[in-house]
Amino acid sequence: MIFTKYNAAFRWVMIATSFIIVSLILWNTYEFFQHFKKEESIKMENWSFAQTDFINDETNGDLELTLKILSSNKTTPMLVINEDGSLGSYNNIDETKITDSIYVQKLIAKFKEENTPKHVKMGSTIVSTIYYGNSPLLNKLKYYPLALLLIIFLFSAVIYFFYSSNKNAVQNKLWSGMAKETAHQIGTPLSSLIGWTEILKTENVDPDYILEIEKDIDRLQTITERFSKIGSLPTLEPADIIKETLESFDYLKSRSSKLIEFEIKTPVDPIPVNLNKQLYSWTIENLVKNAIDAMKGRGKLKIEISQLELQVKISITDTGKGIAKKDYNKVFEPGYTTKKRGWGLGLSLTKRIIEDFHNGKIKVLQSEKGVGTTFLITLKRASHDETR
Repeated sequence: MIFTKYNAAFRWVMIATSFIIVSLILWNTYEFFQHFKKEESIKMENWSFAQTDFINDETNGDLELTLKILSSNKTTPMLVINEDGSLGSYNNIDETKITDSIYVQKLIAKFKEENTPKHVKMGSTIVSTIYYGNSPLLNKLKYYPLALLLIIFLFSAVIYFFYSSNKNAVQNKLWSGMAKETAHQIGTPLSSLIGWTEILKTENVDPDYILEIEKDIDRLQTITERFSKIGSLPTLEPADIIKETLESFDYLKSRSSKLIEFEIKTPVDPIPVNLNKQLYSWTIENLVKNAIDAMKGRGKLKIEISQLELQVKISITDTGKGIAKKDYNKVFEPGYTTKKRGWGLGLSLTKRIIEDFHNGKIKVLQSEKGVGTTFLITLKRASHDETR
């Protein structure tokens, strides 16, 4: 689907139209409910008239129509209460409970709330009162608007998620295209830098300078490879997670403030994990740089690797400003950032690398305002067959 400048106006028109349609349906449902309720009231009024005729008939005349009306109620629950408070008759009520006086009193109270009672008179004297409730059909109709709203809500949710996923797909294609273009653009000056480095080697330049330049060129090549892999499924190969983490750790430590106290704790033996080395190092880099920013260039940063039978866990702990618990999941959303500068893509990209590309998990393990934060990465260990 191609999103155009008219989409916003189209969406508002659709929302307004849907609102009008829903309002009309609910209004018509309400009107139908009231009409049906009135019909039941008329039916019960006719029943009360028939009962009055039956009581007042002293000639034993033709009562066929009267008896037919009295026997016509097959759905509406009703109670006929005599003047002295005793139960005269009942229709469409559970016979096993009708002998319970408390149950009968509750029914009377309920019926009075639902409908106005009808009186049966002998002359001008009230001899009994008819209490009646809503029929099962009327009760079902009462909840129809709620069911309709639920269906509309679910339908709207489906449309929203379809639109959202479609939009995300377009954004992902855009980011992938930008990443690949960035890799392409970096490639040209990088090739030139490699050539100039070879020339400098022949000019008797201090070898230490050449070595540092080559390190940064290697770094640029790594960055180029990272960007080129965004938008395509990277290849995973068995690698020692300890060695890969140490390489990233040492590189970042050598280029960070001396006010940061770095510490890393790892098992002695190698731990094989299916990795894309470039993307994994990008993950460690993003987390370490976020930690340094959170500490404002001063504090303690610790990386710890631990292993279970089938998993390996990598925790990155800082002594920075911390994260509010309500924001634990938000930090991984694209665009979320607490910095004055930045696009808020680092942690979102990290989550994608770990969860989408490596089938692992990343989360904020714990955090406390003014104390620090611990991020935890969980990856599956490579099987013995995969490491051969």
